[in-house]
Amino acid sequence: MQEEDLYSDAYNDFLATIWGEGYLSPGGPEEVARILEGLDLKGARVLDIGCGTGGITVSLINDHGAAHVTGIDIEAPACATATQRAEAAGLADRITIREIEPGPFDFADRSFDLVFSKDSIIHISDKEALAADVFRVLEPGGWFAASDWLISHDGEPSADMKSYIAAEGLDFAMAPPARYESALKSAGFENVRLVNRNPWYAEVARHELDQMSGESYAELVERHGHDFVDHNIEIWEAMVKVLESGEHCPHHLRGQRPS
Repeated sequence: MQEEDLYSDAYNDFLATIWGEGYLSPGGPEEVARILEGLDLKGARVLDIGCGTGGITVSLINDHGAAHVTGIDIEAPACATATQRAEAAGLADRITIREIEPGPFDFADRSFDLVFSKDSIIHISDKEALAADVFRVLEPGGWFAASDWLISHDGEPSADMKSYIAAEGLDFAMAPPARYESALKSAGFENVRLVNRNPWYAEVARHELDQMSGESYAELVERHGHDFVDHNIEIWEAMVKVLESGEHCPHHLRGQRPS
């Protein structure tokens, strides 16, 4: 998480239209459940890195049984919306939303049983420092379970990838799977596992683009305006290209702090 105002209210609203209310990345509650598959959150203290507008933060309690979730984000409007969402869900006593500054976490060692993140580490350039800090705030035996948007290789991105990143206009700090794996292992994690979700999202993103430019176009334009929707169609077209080439490869990430 590098700098503020990455996601405007208008952009957040558009993403919620595409991905579901409260979700700023694809897959909805089903993809969250896949990330957490096999992990027991009942009674757990959870840190949600990059909580956005709070849809997942609420889901971690309502759908997965966490005792308390602390959601952190650098975006003040997103944090305000997440706080409102927690209150509306009757979970104000079980959810804490904190706007933070980029840098090390301001949490004590061993503060959480599970650290979660959904497609937000892409904004953090120092993967190694992030992995070490996640390890520090986890209880022994605790898990880091996340997803993120990765690039398939080291070195210079392709022209298509550069075009996609430029179209997004966000502070993407993409890194390859080997770097994520190395960062987790160097931090001390064991049971490290990465799962390539490119085949899934390449198909989903193509469907999203078809819907956006087809039967949903008029409705989206009425809600968001021609220029805004047309620009996002251009983004999706650029994204689908690098998904279908395999260069853009979202992954699930998992590691456990030894007991």
